[in-house]
Amino acid sequence: MNKAAAEIIAGLIPWKMERNRWRGLLRYGVRNAVKLHRELRHNHTVPSTYLAVCAIAKDEGPYFKEWIEWHRDMGVEKFYIYDNGSTDRTREVLAPFIESGLVDYTYFPGHRMQIAAYDDCITRHRFDARWIAFIDLDEFIVPVKDADIPAFLGRFEEFPAVEINWLCYGSGGEEKKSPAPVMQRFRRHSLPGHPLNRHVKSIVDPRRVYTMTGCHEASRITGVAADSHGLPITRNFREREPQQDVIRINHYAVRSKEEFVEKQNRGRASGTKRAIEWDYFHKYDLNDVDAD
Repeated sequence: MNKAAAEIIAGLIPWKMERNRWRGLLRYGVRNAVKLHRELRHNHTVPSTYLAVCAIAKDEGPYFKEWIEWHRDMGVEKFYIYDNGSTDRTREVLAPFIESGLVDYTYFPGHRMQIAAYDDCITRHRFDARWIAFIDLDEFIVPVKDADIPAFLGRFEEFPAVEINWLCYGSGGEEKKSPAPVMQRFRRHSLPGHPLNRHVKSIVDPRRVYTMTGCHEASRITGVAADSHGLPITRNFREREPQQDVIRINHYAVRSKEEFVEKQNRGRASGTKRAIEWDYFHKYDLNDVDAD
């Protein structure tokens, strides 16, 4: 079923927390779901990877090294990278990581390809990884209470997905691009309770979800997702207070003004229009708190 039809039918479901589940199922297709359930009953392959990250990016070559090395140090064993038609040095930067086996690279050009990339990743790697995190290149998962991300995830084995809140970082007044690491350059962030920080990204068990229904949430086959405190989620993330005390995602949505202009000009894999949106910059340029 196409996305538009799935949206219409799912929209008739009065329970908000079930809409995404059915939205994903309908878009995945009932026949495909039946085949998947049959396969899940018979395929008992032990995943070769405990934690992987999936991301789609376009012309973000300069940011990959820091982003990969941070998450590798935090316990990520595999990166499924979808290249949305980059014309910069992305392939060259990724080459050593591809050769080492850390990165699985897929060239994936086209417009509005983010969810298609996520669908492909879950389908191709459903039995390869125990957990897959779906994040962007401007997002860094930061464990607060645990030594690394797998240590955090060890408490969530019963859940099909874990939703982790953002903490939005601003430009810090920087005008120009710099080769210095992003996490060193931008040290000021929003107030933790800011409404923008209610947004989440998901780490999912690929055997227990049909697909991602967007860039934030997964369509579950069974069970309910958990928040970062380990509690079953009963309300949409927009209706919940942000949690950053156990784990968080540092979200560098704007970086410097020069980098923001570059980001807007190249467009996004989600299909966002290419015009420079200064309202977006000012909305996310939050510099209220000095980072620890």
